[in-house]
Amino acid sequence: MHSFSRQQRRRATLTLTGLTVFALASLVFSGVAGSVAVPLTEMPAALGELLHGHTSSLAATLLELRLSRAAVGFVTGAALSLAGVMMQALLRNPLADPYVLGISAGASVGALAALLFMCAAWMVDAAAFGGAVLISALLYLLARRDLRGGTAAEGGSAMLLLTGVILASACMAMVTLMLSIAPESRLRSMIFWMIGDLAGAPLRLLPWLVLAGALLFALFSARSMNVMALHAENAATLGVRVGPLRKSLFFISGLLTASAVTTAGSIGFVGLIVPHAIRFIVGPDHRVLIPAAALAGGAFLVMADTLARTAIAPQQLPVGVVTALIGAPVFLFQLHRLRR
Repeated sequence: MHSFSRQQRRRATLTLTGLTVFALASLVFSGVAGSVAVPLTEMPAALGELLHGHTSSLAATLLELRLSRAAVGFVTGAALSLAGVMMQALLRNPLADPYVLGISAGASVGALAALLFMCAAWMVDAAAFGGAVLISALLYLLARRDLRGGTAAEGGSAMLLLTGVILASACMAMVTLMLSIAPESRLRSMIFWMIGDLAGAPLRLLPWLVLAGALLFALFSARSMNVMALHAENAATLGVRVGPLRKSLFFISGLLTASAVTTAGSIGFVGLIVPHAIRFIVGPDHRVLIPAAALAGGAFLVMADTLARTAIAPQQLPVGVVTALIGAPVFLFQLHRLRR
């Protein structure tokens, strides 16, 4: 792929700078907004208290809780959006979704089984991650020939997609069975996990490490992804190792999805609408699309979660409800534009 021209470089810089500012603004907005507002004038003092390790004022306490939740939302949204970009490159379909291969459904089976048997919180997370990894491994075993194939991009992608849909259907049948036999005392937490919710989600280092590693890989592979997207049948002759690239995209997008679902449950539409919307703005070049989609996905989920906890405050909505209410009409609009 050719290098950036001066105009493309300027446009990319402006876009990424604007998205960075938007991401920071979303974090600030999440800190001040809530059933008890924190005035902007008190933000510097409250931040100073947090940096010094003590929260003596109400503003600092609220800011600590809200910024911790916003940080979890940002890393989850960025992971889902980046997984969407990689899944769309793998399947060569701009409307592919990180949940399309059934990895989220596998995580749901594991998490709901742990919730059904009243396991500890860390066991729920471990069961969700284990379910996602198990489905990924099973999907790889069933479709490894399609992932290894270098030139059968269209047929291989279709078989991979079909296998994922079948596995997802089987997992959702197990989810329905567990929901139907679950006692009422555990049903609410199980449904909230299925919808996707950031309330009580812990701020951990591991999702950030997964996101950083995946982002570095994606940026390093951006040129190859461009070649594979534009010249699928001839990518191997142009120097792209298509088989290893397709396997890497599969495993890393699966790892990002597993990390996001383990952290916050099954939050839909982020990995579907954000990469597609950013592609309309910056174009299909993955060298810009990858960091732009990660920034936009993180900011989008932070804003959606802020809306979820303030729309009918003091009652809070699951953030998955908000992303679905926003994502469904946006997806239909994008689909209409794509057809045109």
